[in-house]
Amino acid sequence: MTTLTKEEDSPAPAGSGTFLSVRDLYVHFSTEDGIVKAVDGLSFDLERGQTLGIVGESGSGKSVTNLSILGLHDPRNTEVSGEILLDGQELTGAAERTMEKLRGNKMAMIFQDALTALSPYYTVGRQIAEPYRKHMGVSKHEARQRAIEMLTKVGIPNPKLRVDDYPHQFSGGMRQRAMIAMSLVCNPDLLIADEPTTALDVTVQAQILDLLKDLQQEFGSAIVLITHDLGVVANTADDLLVMYAGRAVERGSVQEVLRAPQHPYTWGLLGSMPRLSSDVNEALTPIPGTPPSLLAPPSGCPFHPRCAFVADVDGVSCSDTRPALPDGRGAACHLTAEQKQTIFVEQIKPRLG
Repeated sequence: MTTLTKEEDSPAPAGSGTFLSVRDLYVHFSTEDGIVKAVDGLSFDLERGQTLGIVGESGSGKSVTNLSILGLHDPRNTEVSGEILLDGQELTGAAERTMEKLRGNKMAMIFQDALTALSPYYTVGRQIAEPYRKHMGVSKHEARQRAIEMLTKVGIPNPKLRVDDYPHQFSGGMRQRAMIAMSLVCNPDLLIADEPTTALDVTVQAQILDLLKDLQQEFGSAIVLITHDLGVVANTADDLLVMYAGRAVERGSVQEVLRAPQHPYTWGLLGSMPRLSSDVNEALTPIPGTPPSLLAPPSGCPFHPRCAFVADVDGVSCSDTRPALPDGRGAACHLTAEQKQTIFVEQIKPRLG
């Protein structure tokens, strides 16, 4: 029986159904100090051709979640439970041989630091060609030509010459482009981008994000974009998931969440962002307090020790009762819908401008 390669398949159109489904994901690490509850009951869906932005402070569980999808945690000290379905295939507890066949082929990841993710001992071209040879079963010459083709797609000048260069011979932006080329060489259906524009200047950031959009349109990939920068997801993502202390506290379309956020933590994130329209001498409004220890996360709502609106909640204790995250659009908060609307319109929105 003859099977088509991924290049002969046409990408599925956006909106063709759930491609990635994560349900009740828990990721706990065993340490000398105790159990770190890095991800604590996370659920979300992603369709083909769509981009999901995941935002939150450092330590909120963004990267841990996506390393779980790829099966990259050390099983000796990591317990992963829940359900991760990729195009209907269960990934939680899958054999390493199965994950190796999927990684780099059906799903791939762009790591935030291309200099450390790329090996200094091999040329850029070899590192791009290697997964293509492994998954597609082609010759060295075909793989090299594919590497040159991908370097061309991501905008590397003189790709026929640069294919034989080493990572240290590339600038930061070019290394990131090479990392994207390596991630997309097998036309993956799922692309996870972990802070893909970190440490890059603003111009290069915009180029990288535009490149991801163009390549997504060409290949029809589903993209998970991990970042702490709400400005990045505003121009790139379709849907937004806000994480705090290993949990999802708000989700919805990007426009819904950024224009009318419902969770006090999201209000805090928006309030701490600089704006072009604001006075350059105006101080930013930081979120008070510090993120909680995931060795002993707070009971009830994880944000309640830092929340300024706990006293406004009636009939339930924020410190004792964990608020549920509604299906679809919504926030995991005990404030009523009317309270959220009033607080946002009267107190938060004027500060955001």
